[in-house]
Amino acid sequence: MRHRPLGRTGLFVSELCLGTMTFGDGAGMWSHIGALQQGEADALIGQALDAGINFIDTADIYSAGLSEQITGQALKNLKVPRENVVVATKVFGEVGPGPNARGASRGHILDGVKASLRRLQLDHIDLYQIHGFDPATPIEETLRALDLLVRQGHVRYVGVSNWAAWQIAKANGLAERLNLARVDSLQAYYTIAGRDVEREIVPMLKSEGVGLMVWSPLAGGLLSGKFGRDQAQAEGSRRSSFDFPPVHRDRAWDCVDAMRPIAAAHGVSVAQVALAWLLHQPQVSSVIIGAKRPEQLGDNLAAASLKLAADELQQLDAVSRLPAEYPGWMFERQGEYRRQQLTTSTRG
Repeated sequence: MRHRPLGRTGLFVSELCLGTMTFGDGAGMWSHIGALQQGEADALIGQALDAGINFIDTADIYSAGLSEQITGQALKNLKVPRENVVVATKVFGEVGPGPNARGASRGHILDGVKASLRRLQLDHIDLYQIHGFDPATPIEETLRALDLLVRQGHVRYVGVSNWAAWQIAKANGLAERLNLARVDSLQAYYTIAGRDVEREIVPMLKSEGVGLMVWSPLAGGLLSGKFGRDQAQAEGSRRSSFDFPPVHRDRAWDCVDAMRPIAAAHGVSVAQVALAWLLHQPQVSSVIIGAKRPEQLGDNLAAASLKLAADELQQLDAVSRLPAEYPGWMFERQGEYRRQQLTTSTRG
């Protein structure tokens, strides 16, 4: 298991991160994702740590806080030294009936971090993430609240999830001007069948030194290899009851069709190829994997050892490439002369 720096920070995280959405037995959408209890969660976390994972991601809304509670107790049960694990959680979602029990306001953030620390049984959170963009709260207010938590020692690093490129760029511009803690990571949806982040977000992350954590790398199980163009989704599977995230199905099936022979050639699962493709993308800091069963987790963990050849990566890139879109095609056309100068220059 390799470890990579999170953005431009000095924090190293495992290239695979254990996601905990399957922990707990909440109502609504959470009932379709997983209902693992304490003993099962202990076993999965132990398995992940033994494989070299040092990064665990959760959120205050997962199973109404049960995921954080189970995660924290598992670390206690397994006697994991605090310095050996990087714990990430999130705040933003609705956690109560009142009008202020949601969002990225100062009040909700300060209330949220206290509740998360209590459930996790920790004295600090390594990476505290704003789970979504709040149109009702000025970005400056959110940043000042997060900076306060960093200065108090309750939070070590700050991240966001599901933000647009301009929102992160604006936030870090404000952080630099006001001398506040910057956004060091983005957690975003990214798969071989859903490469939308490559249009605006990935170039911004590269330019600004922001790390990328990938959620739902198998598109909610659609890229697991269990399904295909002519294969119905199994009854009881996550996709059959909770069809999320949205995926362009024809493109997804084209990707699965291309990954099957590559998987067969390496003697691995299609899921491992999909995960390995992400691990070959230079901007990715860590890919979040979740599981309900030890064998499922074991298969995903093995993706860290899968090395795809250059021609295989070219095949997968060709079948999954995004359609040309403005202004991207003008960047490509107008910038060619300057790119050639860069590649042929002898600067330095």
